[in-house]
Amino acid sequence: MLEALFGTINREKVLLYIFAREEGYPREVAKFFETDLRAIQNQFEKLENGGVLYSRLVGNTRLYVFNPRYPFLDELKSMLEKALSFYPESERNRMVLERRRPRRKGKPL
Repeated sequence: MLEALFGTINREKVLLYIFAREEGYPREVAKFFETDLRAIQNQFEKLENGGVLYSRLVGNTRLYVFNPRYPFLDELKSMLEKALSFYPESERNRMVLERRRPRRKGKPL
């Protein structure tokens, strides 16, 4: 949907994923969208070099989040929110809601 503005569909996927989940890493995004890992990594690198995202190491994983100092962050987020509203509800829910922590030990199924 925003491919014409961002240049590639993978950049749109990365931005939407980070917008919906507030943070992410390339392998997670590639797995979620079932796309090529290297293409997603390239988009993360370009967005970080452009100042849109910044990264930090958590263990061996490099997590990316929106750069709060990016001058057009509010406008970008409002555009991504609007774009996300046009996605089917099932896709929106799948993107926003996903269990990230393991189940507590001994908890019944």
